Amino acid sequence: MASEFQRRKVAGVFDAMDPDRRGHLVAGDFEALAARWTAIRGVAPGSEQAARLREIMLGWWTSLSAAAADPARVVLADVLAVVDLLPGMAEAVNATADAMFEAVDENGDGRVSRAEYRQMIETWNGRPAGTDEVFGRLDLDGDGHISRAEFRRLWTQFWAGDDPREPGTWVFGAVEPLSGVDLS
Repeated sequence: MASEFQRRKVAGVFDAMDPDRRGHLVAGDFEALAARWTAIRGVAPGSEQAARLREIMLGWWTSLSAAAADPARVVLADVLAVVDLLPGMAEAVNATADAMFEAVDENGDGRVSRAEYRQMIETWNGRPAGTDEVFGRLDLDGDGHISRAEFRRLWTQFWAGDDPREPGTWVFGAVEPLSGVDLS
């Protein structure tokens, strides 16, 4: 069962995906996310790149809805049930990390810049966000970029991890600390 910390960090991602505050996600939420990605990128609708971004975002929906009690709507408990399985699913977590890395790495240079990371957070949340402090935590080798290997590690720490001190805790932005836990 997901810890309170896992619940809080995953709930933040869930809330960003549920802008209407319905308490559940539907396929249209993932379509909207794909549309935000393509619009922010200036990608032509119907292009190969737009189709790939849509495929990546809707892949999340396919996975979550397949595990949901009601496949037409995914609630936070459904997402947390999947999170419980992730520590034993390294290949699936890495595949998702690679797909998201591809979506975030706008210029295809094999690394995520500060600007690309900010774009990911703003696209996910649907609003502007300050990300410089968070990016500094995620750039594990301090080279000014996040490599695919770093992204995989961070992604795994976020989705399959339960240590609030791990840098991957911050993959989707700042996380409110649990009482008594120093995240710095």
